[in-house]
Amino acid sequence: MPSASTSATPPVAPPRAPIRWLLDFSSWLLRMERHLLTALMTLLVALILLNVVTRYSGMPIYWIDEAAVYTVVWLTFVGASVMTRLRMDFAVTMLTDQLGARAAKAIKGVATACVLLFGAAMLWMCWQWMDPIGIARYGFDAREYAAESFNFLYTERTQTLNWPTWVLQLILPIFSATFSVHALANLLEDLGAAERRTHPGFDVVNADAVN
Repeated sequence: MPSASTSATPPVAPPRAPIRWLLDFSSWLLRMERHLLTALMTLLVALILLNVVTRYSGMPIYWIDEAAVYTVVWLTFVGASVMTRLRMDFAVTMLTDQLGARAAKAIKGVATACVLLFGAAMLWMCWQWMDPIGIARYGFDAREYAAESFNFLYTERTQTLNWPTWVLQLILPIFSATFSVHALANLLEDLGAAERRTHPGFDVVNADAVN
C-alpha cells in the first residue's frame, strides 16, 4: 500500500502553441489523406471492373490502363505519407535492440531527423524541377520556357489520356510536403517536445486498416 507521502506523477506540460499547431496540422493532413486513399481505392476498383467489362464485351477502352497506373502511383505516394506519420515504415532494429533505452531513443531521433532531411531534400528537388518561378517569367508559356530551359515538363502529355504530365506529377511535391510535415511531427514527439499522439480511425497494428 503506497504511503501518503508518495507524490503523484506530475502531469506532462502541454506543448507550446507552435508545436501544437504543427501536430494538429499533421493530424488534419492525416485525415485528409485517409479520405483521399479511400477515393483512390474506389477509383482503382472502378477502373479495373470497367476494364474487365469492356474487354469481355469486345469494346475495350484504351485509356483505362493508363488511368489505373497513375491511380496506383498516387495511391503509393499518399500511402507512404500516411505510413510515415503512423510510424509503419520499415525499420531495422538489430542495433537498437542491443542498446539501452536512452541510446535507442537517441538513435531513433537521429533516424527520424534523417527522414525529415530526405523529405526536405525531395521538396527542394521538386521545386528545382518544376521551377514555378521560371515558367512564370515566361508568362506560363510552356513552349517558350522549354525552348530556353530545356525543361519539357510543361509541354509533355500522357499517351492515351492526353493530360498534361505535370498535373499528374504534382503528387511528388505534394508527397514531399506532407511527408516532411509528418516527419517533423514524429521528430518533435521523439525529442519529447510533445506526447506521442494516437490517431483514431487508424489501426496501426494492421497495415491493411489504413484504408
